[in-house]
Amino acid sequence: MKRAAAVVAVPVLALLVGTVPAQAQAVASGSLSFSGDPGDWISGGGSYAYSTDTKDRLTVNATEDHNHVAVSVSGFNSDWWSLDLAAPSGTGLTAGTYEGATRYPFQGANAPGLDLGGNGRGCNTSTGTFTVQNVVFGPHGYVQTLDATFEQHCEGGTSAARGEVHIANPPAPPELAIGLKVATDGTASTLNGNAYLHGTVQCTAPATVTLSGAATQVKHNVIVRGTYSTQVACTPGAPVAWKATVVPAGTTPFQKGKAEVVTQATALDPNYNTNVSVDDTTVITLVKG
Repeated sequence: MKRAAAVVAVPVLALLVGTVPAQAQAVASGSLSFSGDPGDWISGGGSYAYSTDTKDRLTVNATEDHNHVAVSVSGFNSDWWSLDLAAPSGTGLTAGTYEGATRYPFQGANAPGLDLGGNGRGCNTSTGTFTVQNVVFGPHGYVQTLDATFEQHCEGGTSAARGEVHIANPPAPPELAIGLKVATDGTASTLNGNAYLHGTVQCTAPATVTLSGAATQVKHNVIVRGTYSTQVACTPGAPVAWKATVVPAGTTPFQKGKAEVVTQATALDPNYNTNVSVDDTTVITLVKG
């Protein structure tokens, strides 16, 4: 299919794209192509073809539950298009044919959703069908593989736009994992009453780890408590040391003896733009310092 010149016209209604919580990812290798019958509003009866092989830029993302996949095209010739495919509410997209699709994201709970639009053209209402030949997801809406065909009719018309989409990305990168250790020894300062903690973190990818928590000690029926927060640059490989200072909330200082330390380590996964957290509760022994 050869690329045709874009058809530009005033849209019936501005195209609405449903929100997708997952981060859009660039498509490593993929294509989107479609053509339309005479009278089809979206295609204008023309044919369009876009591919990463011809310097067109494609992006894709999916919802966490794999219910909806959105494909966007930014053409080398400045064309722009979007394609949305959604399974009925509460289900994930799998291989199969989805009949009775209506315009995404306004389809009913029990109906699949479909929407093709762009270059200033969109349907107010639509009906159609699409078939997923193959789809492979990774974590957090990562789309590794998508092969599908679709047919869309605008405004209840008999003319249609028909096309296909193919996406091939590398296998999903692993999610960020954090290892957290809180040392079982610490120091209670006789000078300022603070408690000094330390430990290590490990990461499977470069990340800035924020450690926050609280230390609690009971001395002579008095509760001594304080919170702390610190950051450390974590890189894969050897454990990275961290230190934290806990300032008591009241006038009673931390003292020699046992204390309970609750810690949460949090970092942003660089691949999926999601926060990863790990929690730890450790009983430590404070010594005078």
